[in-house]
Amino acid sequence: MPESYRLPLLVFIHVVVTCVSLGCVAQLYPEYHIFFRPSDLPSTIAVVALFSTVAILFVYAEFSFGYFVGFYLFTMILGYLWLNQFSDFIYNHSLTRLSAAASAIAFLLPALLIRSPLPQFWTLSPRALDRLIDVILVFGAAVVSIGAFYDFQLVSIERIYDYRESLRAPRGLNYLMAMASGALLPFAFACCIELKKKWRALTALLILLAFYPVTVSKISLLTSAWLIVMTVLSRIFELRIAVVVSLLVPVTLGIFLFTLFQFNWIPYSTGIPYFGLVNFRMVAIPSLAMDYYNEFFSKNPLTYYCQIGVLKSVMSCPYNEQLSAIIYKAFGIGGYFNASLFATEGIASIGPVLAPVSAFVCGLVVALGNRASANLPPRFVLISGAVLVQLIVNVPFTTVLLTHGAVLLFLLWYIAPFRVERRPAQRQPAAGLPASP
Repeated sequence: MPESYRLPLLVFIHVVVTCVSLGCVAQLYPEYHIFFRPSDLPSTIAVVALFSTVAILFVYAEFSFGYFVGFYLFTMILGYLWLNQFSDFIYNHSLTRLSAAASAIAFLLPALLIRSPLPQFWTLSPRALDRLIDVILVFGAAVVSIGAFYDFQLVSIERIYDYRESLRAPRGLNYLMAMASGALLPFAFACCIELKKKWRALTALLILLAFYPVTVSKISLLTSAWLIVMTVLSRIFELRIAVVVSLLVPVTLGIFLFTLFQFNWIPYSTGIPYFGLVNFRMVAIPSLAMDYYNEFFSKNPLTYYCQIGVLKSVMSCPYNEQLSAIIYKAFGIGGYFNASLFATEGIASIGPVLAPVSAFVCGLVVALGNRASANLPPRFVLISGAVLVQLIVNVPFTTVLLTHGAVLLFLLWYIAPFRVERRPAQRQPAAGLPASP
């Protein structure tokens, strides 16, 4: 197969596999209001096919942090449009479909297309970077050790929601742990990979793994493995293909295990825990959150961003709890799962009509990350930003920026001393097109 066709074909396969996965999820988890009706399949295919034309952006755009984030959020919106067609909730499904598609486009345009580097006024020296890596490793180890004095519970991933309410760490410590695991340690790990400092890279992974019994979070459990996977994929594939494969392969494996279980070739305990973690929790739930939020906020007051801590102290708010807790109490299922920028900064805050405006602003912020990292090796950006991508899919955008350290990572990208010469004459041709003769 010509190399120029690989990325478009993989994106097409990914769209199909995502829809098949959601159909499988509907068979196992109907109590979550996830359904599949063969009679609605033709109209659903039409909606998905129309939205999938947006994927052409990923064929022509170059790799950037926005590309990585954008592809995962594209998958989320794709999933929501599928679920929307079968939803049993009573709200304006036509309006929310249009809003979701428009929000995706509004986010992707700046996130994919704005990549020019920021003016560089100062960078770390190699010696200063080496010291910074050590400081981050010591800081991460200290923070997780202090956290272990408050909470340390080795529990299976199926039971993490049973223990969330018992966590006792102070809010300030939670912020430090979130920044360390979301931005600082992944940055240090990527630096060690770039500088070929294997032992310090391993130390960063072990510290990240130690956050799981302290925070009882599935992201903490999987962070170290996720960074290893992205490092390996970045060595095997061109980076845009690595992004697609990082979603396509795990979801495809889940479908394979589900099929084996359906034919009674493997027991439930062998295949479904993986399917439940990857295909349901990691892929379907972020899309499902949009369905829940549309249902709830079509009948209840919008927040107008009062859920943000700083604003909540200066404006009235109809809700006293976090949105994740409010949604859980309203539906009584799913645990306290958070939601992405499309659900929180969009649907919950200003409603589906204005949600694309919020998505566009978030896209501009991600574009700032593109500009801060524009001169860095793309592989370094992929690895150091890999955890933030997962957080953006699952957590409100303002929380990712401030609590989980996205702003701090953008600053570290800006001052990092790694540089790649930008030679326009040798720019990579757009995928899907042959190189110029």
